[in-house]
Amino acid sequence: MTRVLDATNGVVFFALALFALWTACFGGFDPIYQRGLAVAAAFAAVVCARRLARPNRWLAALDLGLVAAFAWGVWLFMERTAEAVDLFVDYSPVDQWSALAATLALIEVTRREFGGPLAAVAGLSLGYCFAGPWLPGALYHAGFSLDQTMQFVWYGFQGVFGLPVGVVLDTILVFIVFGVVLGGTGAADTLMKVAFALTGRLRGGPAHAAIVSSCVFGTMSGSVTANVVGTGTFTIPMIRRRGFPPVFAGALETAASTGGQIMPPVMGAAAFLMADLTGTPYAQVCLAALAPALLYYLSLFLSVIFEVRRIGVEPIPLAERTGLTSRDLVRSLSFVAPIAVIIGVLVMGRSPALAGFWATVAALVFGLVNVEFREDPLRILRTLRAAGAASANILIAVAGIGVILAVLNLTGIGLTFASLVNAFAGDSLLVALLLTAAASLVLGMGMPTVPAYLVIVLVLGPTLRQLGVEMIAMHLFVLYFGVMSALTPPVALAAFAAAPIAGANPLPIAVRAMRLALVGFLMPFAFVFDPALLLIGDFDLLAWAWAGAKVTVATWLVASAVAGWDAAKLAPLDRIAALVSALAIISAGTIAAPVGLAAGLALLARRRVFPGASVRAGAKQPSPQTNERRTPGQERKGEAT
Repeated sequence: MTRVLDATNGVVFFALALFALWTACFGGFDPIYQRGLAVAAAFAAVVCARRLARPNRWLAALDLGLVAAFAWGVWLFMERTAEAVDLFVDYSPVDQWSALAATLALIEVTRREFGGPLAAVAGLSLGYCFAGPWLPGALYHAGFSLDQTMQFVWYGFQGVFGLPVGVVLDTILVFIVFGVVLGGTGAADTLMKVAFALTGRLRGGPAHAAIVSSCVFGTMSGSVTANVVGTGTFTIPMIRRRGFPPVFAGALETAASTGGQIMPPVMGAAAFLMADLTGTPYAQVCLAALAPALLYYLSLFLSVIFEVRRIGVEPIPLAERTGLTSRDLVRSLSFVAPIAVIIGVLVMGRSPALAGFWATVAALVFGLVNVEFREDPLRILRTLRAAGAASANILIAVAGIGVILAVLNLTGIGLTFASLVNAFAGDSLLVALLLTAAASLVLGMGMPTVPAYLVIVLVLGPTLRQLGVEMIAMHLFVLYFGVMSALTPPVALAAFAAAPIAGANPLPIAVRAMRLALVGFLMPFAFVFDPALLLIGDFDLLAWAWAGAKVTVATWLVASAVAGWDAAKLAPLDRIAALVSALAIISAGTIAAPVGLAAGLALLARRRVFPGASVRAGAKQPSPQTNERRTPGQERKGEAT
């Protein structure tokens, strides 16, 4: 029976992947049936997959009840919504209670797959519809009946089967499939080999290669944890063998994999969703996101350089460097060609979904240059099954977000929340941004990029818009903090994924990753205060150059302050001065930014003219390490700073 269920589940996942490709190429069909059938199939497959992974006879009955309740609710949705197209529908008590049972089943499965935060928000939102008359102050409302609530949450296109599910089915799923297919063809392995060859002359070696490979692969994977596991399995041990401490190796891979979700052209598929939600051309979204993402990765490169100087790692000997053969260059087409196809199709003016379809086809075709992929024909079936499983998880999360969206529309709580933030923050945009950032980190914990971004922008976006923040800047702001929640304790899923590979405790990895990614936490404030960095509106070369120059200096100051090193070891006061200067540079003040920039440039100049002046009196400089792996005692000593 287990084998039959597993085979059935595999067929459903495989069908979801093919459905995503078909929709991207030929378009969808009636939204009522397209969304209903896709979400129902995803729900049943996800529930069965979890039960197969954790067999339990008693819980199997509960799972069967959840699937039955949800399937019946979806049937009623399709039947009643189709009737509502032509005439007014009166929802019976059976319709209402069936919809409520299906909604609660969805929230429960969301909790199982994505943890408590998203499910709690969805559950509290649903309860808020009924509890309004008993709530105090601004939370009060007259209350809504079960009939009114279910019309918004379940029936029609305002809730579970609303715009988010439609956008994911039409545009996003094909890129989820593309990312999984790219990994399944072995493109990630080739990408890492190319990255190692390109960075072999640098003292950081594997650490710099990890940044490059995680950046390129992460932008297409759509999942930070999948990126950590996919590239980190190879890069983290290599980083450790070069003499870097285990915690630093895991943290660097965590921070680099996280940054892939903010790097154009794909941005973990969030770029296409952002273009759809804002009505902004996709190319403009990519252009706006490019400079901040490059500066984020610049900070990681600098962090590696400073760490190399701190622990005294020497360059890889010439005899040990890996070169690229003609075969490697041919195999590099497995990841170069799909990216080129995406850019080419979009330049031709075709839809992002079609670009994703042809990129997936290109990934499969050029994946044949990989001998392992070519000699294992069943590998493509396993890859598409994995792609369908990832697609099903995304659909469940986005359907759960639909509950929140329906309540926002029904009760107006989004505007109420915006008013509360405005009242608390007063005229201070900074306070409002800090509150929004904190809420984004909480709401985004444990979720993949697309659902995290979607739930945050729907709940918190109106708050920033009311404060006059530019549309693209607002969307990028919440996207950044939703992405950064992957490495933020206490959840920090990316750090937990890296921990067993690095052989270190996940909490220190998460803390170190936050330090390495500090620029990613500050960058959103920089482009909100100075939107010229995003090339928004009329292009002004002088304004863009000023914004880029000052934020580049701030990035260098932050990276050196966090590492405690630059040309030489930095004294505590020097590190504090660097952070203060960086904060002044990215502030909204017209006087603070030039003053901070002048102070920062003076600090950087002094470090190079008088490198020893930053070192504490009597501080001992580290002796260069050999290329051999250090002892555990040396690793602990290296982590002291």
